[in-house]
Amino acid sequence: MMTTLTVNGEPFSLSGRTVADLVQALNLSGRRLAVEVNRDIVPKSAHADHVLRDGDVVEIVHAIGGG
Repeated sequence: MMTTLTVNGEPFSLSGRTVADLVQALNLSGRRLAVEVNRDIVPKSAHADHVLRDGDVVEIVHAIGGG
């Protein structure tokens, strides 16, 4: 079952159901991320448990080191 989302302003179809599934599908596993679903921050500890639903709006920002 596909979940239809908006990810960083773009339509995205996800075969998984959780934030962790989305992070993996975007090849962002292991990176320092901030994930917001419908304007609510989802802590990394909740990524595997937070279920995404059709129409959810997701914003993902990853930290880039530098100086």
